[in-house]
Amino acid sequence: MPETAMLNEFVVEAKAASYVGGGVPRPPCRPGSHDIGYERGDWRYLDSYFGGTDFAGQEVVWFADEPIWAMNYFGWVIAPDLIDASAAGTVIKAALSAMYRQGRFLGGMEFDHPFGRYIDRSEGGCERFSGHECILVDGRKAYALDYRGGLIIP
Repeated sequence: MPETAMLNEFVVEAKAASYVGGGVPRPPCRPGSHDIGYERGDWRYLDSYFGGTDFAGQEVVWFADEPIWAMNYFGWVIAPDLIDASAAGTVIKAALSAMYRQGRFLGGMEFDHPFGRYIDRSEGGCERFSGHECILVDGRKAYALDYRGGLIIP
């Protein structure tokens, strides 16, 4: 298994190149899924999710064709009168782009956008973590997502 620092670097690179970076969708690996992936050398990443306004998904990293890391998530629009899925996606992409430019995907983030304030809190490191992200609009929580993941150990 590669070192954690190398894994963290690849996860950030893959996340930045896929959903946030406007990566090319792939054919669904399961009926009804939306899939987007990234590859570099022996590394492979797949983000596969279901839904739209309310959604659930999983990200997996393989090294040399062995799954070594995964993250599950569930997100939803809490207040459709304050934000819709498109605006939430715009805020999330801007905030995560800023985080990935810092070379990380964990550790907390606050980001102000005209559509709302993005806040992310997490515990743990790349090996095992959990977190929550949300968007506040006029001080009210309008969107939320819970996530957790870490190393896959056979």
